[in-house]
Amino acid sequence: MTTPHRLDPAGGCPHADNARLLAEGPVASVLLPGGVEGMAVLGHEALKEFLAHPDVAKNARHFAALQAGEIPDGWPLKTFATVQGMTTADDADHRRLRSLVSKAFTARRVEELRPRVEELAGRLLDGLDRAAADGDGTADLRRHFAMPLPMGVIGDLLGVDAEHHDRLHHLSDRIVSTDIAPADVLAANRELVALLGAVAQARTEAPGEDLTSALILAREEDGDRLGAHELIGTLLLMIIAGHETTLNLITNAVRALCTHRDQLALVQEGKADWADVVEETLRWDSPVSYFPFRYPVRDLPIGGTVIPRGTPVLAGYSAAGRDRSAHGPDADRFDITRTTGTRHISLGHGPHYCLGAPLARMEAVIALRALFTRFPDLDLAVPEAEAARHASFVGNSVRALPVRLRPGT
Repeated sequence: MTTPHRLDPAGGCPHADNARLLAEGPVASVLLPGGVEGMAVLGHEALKEFLAHPDVAKNARHFAALQAGEIPDGWPLKTFATVQGMTTADDADHRRLRSLVSKAFTARRVEELRPRVEELAGRLLDGLDRAAADGDGTADLRRHFAMPLPMGVIGDLLGVDAEHHDRLHHLSDRIVSTDIAPADVLAANRELVALLGAVAQARTEAPGEDLTSALILAREEDGDRLGAHELIGTLLLMIIAGHETTLNLITNAVRALCTHRDQLALVQEGKADWADVVEETLRWDSPVSYFPFRYPVRDLPIGGTVIPRGTPVLAGYSAAGRDRSAHGPDADRFDITRTTGTRHISLGHGPHYCLGAPLARMEAVIALRALFTRFPDLDLAVPEAEAARHASFVGNSVRALPVRLRPGT
């Protein structure tokens, strides 16, 4: 029997391990933090089948080890399993919760956000420029631009005051981290729940034209009302998913373009567009590496491997994006003109496909266009390989991205 792959809680670049695991097959046995046994679906076609399979559940009542009392409080991935919201709901509950939130992400509503995203991007670039000028000519693109842009947008959507944005990002970062002590996990969860509870209370007392107010005001029509835990869980999931994924996407796209100047030149010369950059980044360096959890409700054969009932399964998006059987023998190459191969599934597939995908794509296109129009010679201030990685095997990016905005500074 193949020895399970021990996922490094400290994260790191996933691509070398992904390639080794994919060479052995599209499904791998893995050891999660604390020695918890799980599996990861890595191959593109296998993952696509798994994500849409009717015998795969999201509710943690199907998580065998959790139900057996083998998962302690403070386990770094427990929030992903137990939070009450769309990502842990099945069937009618999932449809109910998704229908409430989906009204904020229609094509019309997303397009209405475009001026706000463009205005915010311009203002943040002013701040990025000032940060570079106040120092040695470099600035952390992730801190000054890639993070506050999606956080500002999701904050507006949810009616979260700007004064909370930095703290919400810090706490979200702790929740996503897989290299964190149990006491810190519990503390981060408590503080995040309390902060979101205060946001919900503020919107209860002074409703606005935001999604949180709409969720609170939902009436008992067709069972649509959210319970108190579902409301906080929904806000938590939207805060994390609504900015962490886009933050990583923008960061990874800038890293890719700065280390593939020929691809950047194609866009700057009008031979490709920013949407091409976004799609290739999603495939080549997915903002999410291994997303927890799904559980087969019966012993389930996927990709030639039987996944036992009740196993916690990770969706291996970063591996699927470079699966040569789907994307061709040059799947490891960043190529924004790519026309061969299969469309990536880095934003999900099936009933849990990412609701915010159109918004994330729009934010990333606007961000990259504005950034490289303002600073066409922007480059990394440190070698790409030396950038410290995010301390998580869930999120896939770097902790900071020092950039030099102009040559010779």
